[in-house]
Amino acid sequence: MHKESLTALVRHHLETASTSSSGRSAHTIYGGHQRVLRQTLVALRAGSDLDEHESPGEATLQVLHGRVTLVAGENRWNGSPGDLIVIPDSRHALEAVEDSVVLLTVAVRIR
Repeated sequence: MHKESLTALVRHHLETASTSSSGRSAHTIYGGHQRVLRQTLVALRAGSDLDEHESPGEATLQVLHGRVTLVAGENRWNGSPGDLIVIPDSRHALEAVEDSVVLLTVAVRIR
């Protein structure tokens, strides 16, 4: 069994994102390329984003800290701490309205 403190990870990655030239920091908590399920903590400095991209499978986004906006075409979903957003199966982007941390959970499609 493996245990991680999301609270400690949020604090650490917010600090890292604040000084990063990209304005973000990420840490895979569980899974990876060898697993179907992948959970990644992503920290974004206010005003930074994850550019538009495809989803590799079914995915959800849980907001742990801050406020974010998920954008897919003309659709926008705002998220605050405690919100769980189902990511659409289409191109999408994520914008940090303020310093934010999300937990991205993806079930990767097996090809």
